[in-house]
Amino acid sequence: MKVYINGKLVDKRAARISVFDHGLLYGDGVFEGIRAYNGRIFMLERHIERLYASAQAISLPIPISREKMIADILRTCRANRIRNGYIRPIVTRGVGTLGLNPFVCRNPQVIIIAAKIQLYPPELYEKGLELVTVGTVRNLPEAINPRIKSLNYLNNVLAKIEALNAGVMECIMLNAQGFVAEASGDNVFAVRGERILTPPSWCGALEGITRGVVMELAREMGYDVSEEILTRYDLYTADEVFLTGTAAEIIGVPRIDRRTIGNGRPGPVTRRLTAAFRQLVSRSGTPI
Repeated sequence: MKVYINGKLVDKRAARISVFDHGLLYGDGVFEGIRAYNGRIFMLERHIERLYASAQAISLPIPISREKMIADILRTCRANRIRNGYIRPIVTRGVGTLGLNPFVCRNPQVIIIAAKIQLYPPELYEKGLELVTVGTVRNLPEAINPRIKSLNYLNNVLAKIEALNAGVMECIMLNAQGFVAEASGDNVFAVRGERILTPPSWCGALEGITRGVVMELAREMGYDVSEEILTRYDLYTADEVFLTGTAAEIIGVPRIDRRTIGNGRPGPVTRRLTAAFRQLVSRSGTPI
């Protein structure tokens, strides 16, 4: 396996960064998770646009252009013979001191990893993924804006620990006001009749790329899609609940906090959207 570091492809055993990199010391950096299907990278331009927006929001200059980033992602995928896989471009603040000052870091590091991923077992896409609500509250948007996809993921990791300790693989995170924000690594949707609802980013939700694609597909199908404040009651009483994410794609939720959602199986809207999403990814994307 080859890993891209600052313009060079090196064997993964030789892929190293300094222990003084602020990405390691403070989680100071940004990243994206991108999928490749059938030799094409899905929504590559949208991911790159978000990567550069996240970097700009934290005053992190990415030392290569968007066009070069795209070319180097393709180069890394070709070196690893990726046809179906997961790509992670990362930009760290670079080497600095043990102090917090980010402006002593003169050379941001660009890393690209292209490998395989399987977030959930295939059978869960048929029977659904059970969730619990966790006590770890989503970061305040005024503290860390959820639109920034940063390397500082401890908030999500703590929520994931709670979920795993409760015997499930994913969870619902609430914000400080008690409203639904997102899962530890996915966006949350609720279905009520012909309406599909998802929390807005100011409630603590990342504006996921897959989230946006699913919203577009649902509108094309004639559903009323909107961003709305959601409570746990709204999820418990929904006809269907499903999650979306780059790695997760679309996965139905049969139970939350041991309450059955709908008929306890991924519902018809979830299945329709899943079929439409899989059809889309099979015929679109940037060729590797």
